[in-house]
Amino acid sequence: MTGDANTLVLGAQLLISGALVFVLTLFHALGLLGIGKVLHLEPEALRSRSIDLYSIMTMAGLGLMIFSLHIVEILMFAAFYLGVGALQDLDHAIFVSASAYTTLGLTTWFPEKWRLIGAAEALIGFVLIGWSTAFMIGTMESLREKPRDRKAGN
Repeated sequence: MTGDANTLVLGAQLLISGALVFVLTLFHALGLLGIGKVLHLEPEALRSRSIDLYSIMTMAGLGLMIFSLHIVEILMFAAFYLGVGALQDLDHAIFVSASAYTTLGLTTWFPEKWRLIGAAEALIGFVLIGWSTAFMIGTMESLREKPRDRKAGN
C-alpha cells in the first residue's frame, strides 16, 4: 500500500473506532440506567433497606444484568466484524470480540486493516468494565449507608 492509502485506512479506522466508542458508551450508559430503574437502585431507596436476603438477591441480579450488558456489547462488536467482512463466522467473531473486549490480548486474529478497531474495542471494554465495577460498588455503598450515617457525616 502507498503512503496515501495507508493514511486513508488509518483515518477510516480511527473514525470508525470513534463512532463505535461513542455508540458503546451511550449504550452502556442507557443500560446501567435501565438496570438501575428495573432493580430500583435509587440511593435513597437503597439506604432504607437492610442487608438481607432480598438485598443479596438484588446485588446478584445486578451482577447478572451487568454481565448480560457486556455480552450484548461484545456481540455488537462481533456483528460489526461480520458486517464489514473482517471475520467470516459468528463463533470466531464472538471469540475475537470477547478476547479484545476483555483485554485478553488476542489481537493477532484481526485482519491488518481492522486491527486498530480491535485495539479500540480493548480500550472501551476496559473502560466499560471499570464503569460497571464502580456502579456495583456505588450500589453496595448506598445499600450499606443508612440515613443516620449520612446525617452524622460518616
